[in-house]
Amino acid sequence: MELETVDKNKMISRFITYLPLHFLLLGSFSCAEKQQEPFSFVQLCDTQLGMGGYEHDIQTFKQAVSQINELEADFVVICGDLVHNASDSSYTDFKTILTGLNIPSHLVSGNHDVGNIPTDTTLQYYRETIGDDYYQFDHKEHSFMVTNTQLWKVEVENESEKHHTWFEETLNNLGEKENPVFVLGHYPLYTERPDEEDHYYNLPMPTRKRILELFMENNVVAYLSGHTHKLTKNTYEHIQLVSGETTSKNFDDRPFGFRIWQVSSDSLSNHFVPLKSVESDSIRVSPSK
Repeated sequence: MELETVDKNKMISRFITYLPLHFLLLGSFSCAEKQQEPFSFVQLCDTQLGMGGYEHDIQTFKQAVSQINELEADFVVICGDLVHNASDSSYTDFKTILTGLNIPSHLVSGNHDVGNIPTDTTLQYYRETIGDDYYQFDHKEHSFMVTNTQLWKVEVENESEKHHTWFEETLNNLGEKENPVFVLGHYPLYTERPDEEDHYYNLPMPTRKRILELFMENNVVAYLSGHTHKLTKNTYEHIQLVSGETTSKNFDDRPFGFRIWQVSSDSLSNHFVPLKSVESDSIRVSPSK
């Protein structure tokens, strides 16, 4: 009995000795699991075949695809206005060039894709030809929401209400997961100030205000858009708002190109990549900013 008691005491002593190490190891594994793996993705804006001259836009889009394939990016997002005039032929050309990408792509609908005032017909055509006009996907512990900003810009019977409901419910659910969230659209929320008057290049004030509130409540880190055909960068609180350069036509005399976003657990940045000159084209090239 005395020997048995000694053995038990030794076991208890060893358990107490190694208990802190046990919890330390568990803590290390937990931290490793929560560590977010860094990645990068490309923001391409307004390929809009036909805006800057149809053949020109074909060539610049092809050049963008070629340069993107040389990068080590995880995927591409195209922030709306895929084509200038939505038709079978323009969408066929767009999709043919897009298949040249070596990485996945996620497409956003623009006003030239679904119409300034979308209808059942234009929305159905886009959905059948291109795919969903709003949806959500995840990548390496980050969440991405693709929106149809045209359903925010104007009220479309039944469609806008469905979009509003989907957006709020989905974003609230993502907020509970505590993953960083990127929201993708075509229209910027605003171009200069959150309280600016409504105009062609922004979203209506009541909608804009509600979206920004939801962003703040649900860990949104960035909103990516297009539409302005010029570089438009703002920061709302900690949230980056970026409408990038296009491959079709820029109104601010900046070169054609795209943006690369670098994402890690403790940083988020983006930089511009100009297109190289292509045959029979005069694409300007300037240093990245």
